[in-house]
Amino acid sequence: MGLLEFNKLPINTLVGADWKTFNAITKNREIDNAYKGKYRLTKAVCRLLSTLAPIQDKRFDRLLANKPLEHDPVFILGHWRSGTTFVHNVFSCDKHFGYNTTYQTVFPHLMMWGQPFFKKNMSWLMPDKRPTDNMELAVDLPQEEEFALANMMPYTYYNFWFLPKYQQEYADKYLLFNDISEAELQEFEEVFLKLIKISLWNTKGTQFLSKNPPHTGRVKELVKMFPNAKFVYLMRNPYTVFESTRSFFTNTIQPLTLQDVNTTELEQNILSIYAKLYHKYEDDKQYIPQGNLFEMKFEDFEADAMGMTENIYQQLNIPGYIDAKADIEKYVGGKKGYKKNKYQYDQRTIQLVQDNWDFALKQWDYQL
Repeated sequence: MGLLEFNKLPINTLVGADWKTFNAITKNREIDNAYKGKYRLTKAVCRLLSTLAPIQDKRFDRLLANKPLEHDPVFILGHWRSGTTFVHNVFSCDKHFGYNTTYQTVFPHLMMWGQPFFKKNMSWLMPDKRPTDNMELAVDLPQEEEFALANMMPYTYYNFWFLPKYQQEYADKYLLFNDISEAELQEFEEVFLKLIKISLWNTKGTQFLSKNPPHTGRVKELVKMFPNAKFVYLMRNPYTVFESTRSFFTNTIQPLTLQDVNTTELEQNILSIYAKLYHKYEDDKQYIPQGNLFEMKFEDFEADAMGMTENIYQQLNIPGYIDAKADIEKYVGGKKGYKKNKYQYDQRTIQLVQDNWDFALKQWDYQL
């Protein structure tokens, strides 16, 4: 167990941002009184560490900037709490994949210089379990890249973790790309490509494996960036997703936030953004070339992870399954006694989901 408990972190993940990004995210945003101490400490550490970012930038320009990708990425999509982490961990057993690590999400500018030192200290301090589902946390494990992107530029949805009063604004601009400017979109593309190249260099992979729920709203843009990218889309029982997302956001936001947000507002944001994300994906999946998309229920994957994994490799024409099969079997076998959270749906939850997400219940034929 790490020295610090997740819900008692004295700083938040913005410590790993570059100074320009930190200032752009927090500019003209109010910091509530209860979090000013955390804000000041985070800002001080960020200011210190950001002086090291130019060292990586020089190495990146020399070693990676002009190096083309060997393969377009594989993107694992789906709303939060739809099982994307488990699928990501299964596929990351294949050593030809490269991915963003947990360390990289916090310190994306300290990858090509100083990583051993900073990673050792992060490993010593960080908790070893996620607070909501007991999934393992470790510095080198695969992680979604949105937190890393949030420390590399101000144009990401995960700004809402720090400033939850603006969650809907961040969703429209940076989750769905509805109100994003051309300049912001260009910077997003450049920074994301940089992150991919550093991730592949770090993990010695040849194809980037992405697990990032916000990408579910960016399919059209991702296909433009990577015309032969492969996409795996997960759907999960909406009743479970609602309960799990509410628990996840409520518990996880506390160590990161710099503002108070009430439970009712957070709950309404979950209901609204799920619908926006769902319909944006349904509208934009037409841009994915035939043969490059695999859609499934998480419950089906969970019931037969090996069979479904092999099927995905075959359907999407992804190389490497034979070589990775033994490692995948070992990982899947090791999860067979894993105890998940069990959710009891009260009548209010049932009514909220039916009133707001009936389209998902009907399209995917989910029952109570």
